Amino acid sequence: MLEAEAKKRVAALREQIRLYNRKYYEEDAPLVDDFTYDALYRELQNLEEAFPNLQTPDSPTQQIGGAPSAQFSKVRHEVVMESLHDSFSAEEMRAFDARVREAAPDAEYVVEPKFDGLSVSLEYRDGRFVRGSTRGDGTVGEDVTENLRKISAIPKTIAEPLPYLEVRGEVYMPHEQFFQLCAKQELLGEKPFKNPRNAAAGSLRQKDSRITAERGLSIFVFNVQQVQGADISEHVQALDFLKRLGFPVPPTYRLCKTIDEALEEVKRIGDARGTYGFSIDGAVVKVNAFSDRGVLGSTAKFPRWAEAYKYPPEEKQTRLLSIEVNVGRTGVLTPTAVLEPVLLAGTTVSRATLHNQDFISEKDIRIGDTVRLRKAGEIIPEVVAVVSHAPGAQPYRLPDTCPSCGSPVVREEGAAAVRCTNADCPAQLARHLIHFVSRDAMDIEGCGPAVLEQLLGQDLVHSPADLYTLTLSELVGLDRMGEKSAENLLSAIEQSKGRGLERLLFALGIPHIGQKAAQLLGGYFQTIDALFRAKADEIVKIDGFGQIMAESVEEFFSMEATAHLIGRLRDAGVSMESTQEVRDTRFAGKTFVLTGTLPNLTRAEATAAIERCGGKVSGSVSKKTSYVVAGEAAGSKLTKAQSLGLPVLSEAELLKLLED
Repeated sequence: MLEAEAKKRVAALREQIRLYNRKYYEEDAPLVDDFTYDALYRELQNLEEAFPNLQTPDSPTQQIGGAPSAQFSKVRHEVVMESLHDSFSAEEMRAFDARVREAAPDAEYVVEPKFDGLSVSLEYRDGRFVRGSTRGDGTVGEDVTENLRKISAIPKTIAEPLPYLEVRGEVYMPHEQFFQLCAKQELLGEKPFKNPRNAAAGSLRQKDSRITAERGLSIFVFNVQQVQGADISEHVQALDFLKRLGFPVPPTYRLCKTIDEALEEVKRIGDARGTYGFSIDGAVVKVNAFSDRGVLGSTAKFPRWAEAYKYPPEEKQTRLLSIEVNVGRTGVLTPTAVLEPVLLAGTTVSRATLHNQDFISEKDIRIGDTVRLRKAGEIIPEVVAVVSHAPGAQPYRLPDTCPSCGSPVVREEGAAAVRCTNADCPAQLARHLIHFVSRDAMDIEGCGPAVLEQLLGQDLVHSPADLYTLTLSELVGLDRMGEKSAENLLSAIEQSKGRGLERLLFALGIPHIGQKAAQLLGGYFQTIDALFRAKADEIVKIDGFGQIMAESVEEFFSMEATAHLIGRLRDAGVSMESTQEVRDTRFAGKTFVLTGTLPNLTRAEATAAIERCGGKVSGSVSKKTSYVVAGEAAGSKLTKAQSLGLPVLSEAELLKLLED
């Protein structure tokens, strides 16, 4: 390859990898699987090695992780939280061993699983947990202390009151909790997390620590970053020490004298990965002696004393027996492959999602086909490709009528989803009710899926409005529902009437309108009656709304069924007005970006003050940004604002605007 050609390919790879990094590290929404990403990353590495003058400091090969989120305060790591260099074969691991032994001939290795979660730092002073942060870009991370306190596996005090201790670990979501969370998300019509790693990251990086507490996260701690009051010289010694202090350490770690022993342990861990209740994507081989690590040092991104062996995704062939179609809360038809059971990555797989009609058509999946399977993130089965069609197999199309109620289905223009047109579809009703009573919606405690299933089975509920007409005698007749429980449920239903317009809008399940959009909608229009009068061309003016969202809102409030439901809810006493405290609208249509540390206001206080005056706070700077509020140590956002010529305010200037 000529250098000019290589330069073009390097630029394309960097742009693609940066996009994947942003989605993976910052938005917890991966676009590709690890195998595809690793192949692109390795190609970029090889090109930069072949053409050294093309390597630049801003290349993804020289960066660690992703940028810290603006919604959390920043933490600068005294000890850089480095990434690991990956190997994909025994030959590459032997090359790593050769490099190590040039500097440390007698080096021994410790082999442990490579956990697939979110890397964090935990700090202790005088034996008490004082701060926790994400890795971020390796140098600066996010302060998520309060959320980490909700993880029961993290000790809040340790067995020895050391003056100072910083450890590194990996927050993960156990498979059992992951499956439960995905099932709940599907019931509520939400998009499930793609894998446990992103579920863990998304659950830890929540503004509301109560959400983190509900997600069942755990942690493995595997490194001592800094310590005062203890003398540690080896990695095995450090792991034993952490275990004595009460930290959950890797379930297996083995000291190996040679690379051959290390490779045996790598294979053993790989063979056992299907039996673990958590996700791993490889094994880590670390030099044991800290003195040897000091000699070996680090590159700009990786320690030279450690190497990660990445396992290739296991694939198996099986036969597609049939396709089941389920109906979600919003009426979307979701196809699921029913498979001839096959052992894959340690578990028996008999079902796999087929996503939508586009996915089926693109891969030309037909009933009776022999298909190739693999597990995305080593946990969710997916159909990779069709190996061969069965004789006489016909292209598959989703049904033209709803499998639950028989009503016609439609595919919206520009969308992949096929949707049932019947708002009273029984399959939709159950899921809609579960969403309506959920915590972020009307928050009716004690009215979970089991209770709702009984209410539907007893023909007591046909609409969310029917919840508000339930009586004590009707509830007492349900299984496991005593008089006290029934009274508590009726009290919870009564309390839900005052949740306000924003929560009600989210509870109604308007297509394309999530929790944040419902808040924006309620804050802008203030009353339900104003929404009935609103047209799409007015709704689209709300910052954050697109044309599809605006048209969806107008269509929803133009339906006779909506008017009937809202009328019944109003008669029951459900609040139809916004709960947002808008002092005035001086910042209406204005977008602010906060950067750096303000001298007096916390970020949350500044955000609340702006929103009370009708403004919006965004995490990124663009041409649409109205003001950037800059504090101490303002970074790239301030630089970008200055380059775009945007107004930059100090905290004092912001307060003056708020007071005027």
